Amino acid sequence: MCNFLAIDDFSSKEIERLLKLASKLKQEHFSIGNKPVLLGKTLAMIFQKPSLRTRVSFEIAMHHLGGNSIYISPQEIELGKRESVPDIARVLDGYVDAIMARVFQYEQILELAEYTSIPVINGLSNYNHPCQALGDMLTIMEQRSKLQDLRLTFVGDGNNVATSLSLICALMGIHFTIASPKGYELKDDVVKRVKKISSYGKVGFIQMIDPITAVSNADIIYTDVWTSMGQEQEAKHRQQLFQSYQVNKALISKAKPNVIVMHDLPAKRGEEITDEVADGPNSVIFQQAHNRMHSAKAILYTLLTD
Repeated sequence: MCNFLAIDDFSSKEIERLLKLASKLKQEHFSIGNKPVLLGKTLAMIFQKPSLRTRVSFEIAMHHLGGNSIYISPQEIELGKRESVPDIARVLDGYVDAIMARVFQYEQILELAEYTSIPVINGLSNYNHPCQALGDMLTIMEQRSKLQDLRLTFVGDGNNVATSLSLICALMGIHFTIASPKGYELKDDVVKRVKKISSYGKVGFIQMIDPITAVSNADIIYTDVWTSMGQEQEAKHRQQLFQSYQVNKALISKAKPNVIVMHDLPAKRGEEITDEVADGPNSVIFQQAHNRMHSAKAILYTLLTD
């Protein structure tokens, strides 16, 4: 494991090892504290897009493991504008031990990895969000005795979060259904990869329009904002189009009684999810947010130790 760029770069066994390590590091954190295995190591954190969870989870993860982190704001380097991505990668290569980048374009993540000899972590891109998916799977693992044959339904836009989630579900044996308005489904190339992985483990994958049918018999309902950062000009149109995709009490009543409700946050409460559900007994959204730190530790530990 040289980088952490996309979920489908890894086998199910490799993802399973990361999840077991994240769980071990979490238990260790709450009992005796994590060992300073990254003493003397420094992580550069490049942010084109701001984030509470991504910044704090990686910064504190490095701190708990004995390392340091440096936050690099959008204005400081203007990735790909004031200075080319290859030049930034080669400069940071001589200063730090790893790079975590949260960017608009996935191609910039790939460029960083191409032009540096140190590990690169994809903190988020327009294409995917693998760190979120790993934290999500850790949360599901803590809530259910086994992952295989669970049924997860994603309600909303087939975006970067849905992309990584569909791929990790396929790898871990979880049946994945996504309900989206026409034209907002997962991209065709993502569907091909999910179906290919799913076929190996005989895992179900379904895309549909109707959210009520999609959540019937679901063990997990997952939603995300209807309008992501950078799509603000589409907000009004999306609000109208996605009205029937709100995760509310009526929708979750169509799933299993003990259904888990997930959201990667930040949430637009009153749009894609109601307060009643987000703060209700089925919600694990804050456990999910906290697990971003423990899954980040597993990624950093794997990339930066022998």
